[in-house]
Amino acid sequence: MSNFMDNDDDVFTGKDHTPLRNDAFEKSPEEKIKIIEEKFADIMHTLGMDMTDDSLKDSPKRVAKMYVNEIFGGLLPENKPRISTFSNKYKYRQMLVEKDITVYSFCEHHFLPIIGKAHVAYISNGEVIGLSKINRIVDYYAKRPQVQERLTMQIVDALKEALGTKDVACIIDAKHLCVNCRGIKDTASSTITAELSGIFRTNPITRQEFLHYVGSHAKLD
Repeated sequence: MSNFMDNDDDVFTGKDHTPLRNDAFEKSPEEKIKIIEEKFADIMHTLGMDMTDDSLKDSPKRVAKMYVNEIFGGLLPENKPRISTFSNKYKYRQMLVEKDITVYSFCEHHFLPIIGKAHVAYISNGEVIGLSKINRIVDYYAKRPQVQERLTMQIVDALKEALGTKDVACIIDAKHLCVNCRGIKDTASSTITAELSGIFRTNPITRQEFLHYVGSHAKLD
C-alpha cells in the first residue's frame, strides 16, 4: 500500500509545472485573504463602484476568501489529497475508466472559468485506487489558475506517481469563458486535450478502446 502525499516543500516541484515563486507559501491563508481583500477593494473603487453600498461593501472579503479557500484552493499544499492505494488482490488486468468527472478551473490568462469534463483511465500494475480519489486529484489540480494542457498533464503525472504505473490516460473536454464571453464570443466551441502515457500511447488498440469508452472518436497519435 502506498500513500500519495508529498511533504509541503515538495508539492510544487518535479513534474508539477505550476509556475510559482519560491516564497509562494511564506504567507498564511489568512494573510493572503487580507491582502487580496484590500487589493480587490481598490479594483472595485477604480471601476467606480460605491463601496459604501450594502450590496458591495463586503464583496472584497467574499472574493478574497473565495480565491484562497475555494477556487484556488489547489495552491495550498495542505489541500493535496491523501491518496491511499490497495493491492489488486482480485487481479483485475483491464483498464479502469472514470469518465465525466466535473472540471471547474480558471484560466490563468484572463481569470475566467474553465468548465468541462475529465475522463481518466489506468491499468493496474499491482495497485488500485479508490474511485473518488481520482475525482479528488482532478479537483485539486483544477483549483488553480490553469491552462488546460498543464492540468491534463498534472492529473496523469499524479496518478502515475500514486499507482506506480506508466499506464495512465486523461482527456479533458472543456469550455473556456475567455473564448465564450469575451473576444470572439464563440459559445459553441470547446477545447479537448489529452495526455497518454505507457500502453495508452504505444498501443493503438488500447488507445482506441479508451476513446470508445469515453465516447470520443478522435484519432490521437
